[in-house]
Amino acid sequence: MSQEYDAAARAMTSSMLGMKLWVITTRNVVDRENTAPLLQAHIDHQVRLEKDGVLFGAGPLRNPDGSRGDLGLIIIRAASAEEAKRIADSDPMHKAGARTYTLHEWTLNEGRITISVDFSDQRCRLA
Repeated sequence: MSQEYDAAARAMTSSMLGMKLWVITTRNVVDRENTAPLLQAHIDHQVRLEKDGVLFGAGPLRNPDGSRGDLGLIIIRAASAEEAKRIADSDPMHKAGARTYTLHEWTLNEGRITISVDFSDQRCRLA
């Protein structure tokens, strides 16, 4: 049964994107007020990763009631687990011990991104 399932799964996913990414779930281990001095360095680091084509997306996770929790999500492009760990370790929040993280390989198979460009006023919208 397992071999049949594996073959069926491979057949269904063979035409999907299959993009390998790395997900970093980051957690505050000190109060957010104590991370404030590191925030600018963290944001600068994230923007640098974005401009270098490493950062796929990042941002805080909110609780179901809309309140800000202590978790963040960072998705990066990396060739290996070692490279992804090096990138995660280089975050100023992680280097300072203000946040810890877990690292997971992620295969992006399904989804959609929509980009609208209006030539008349040169506006772009991402949906």
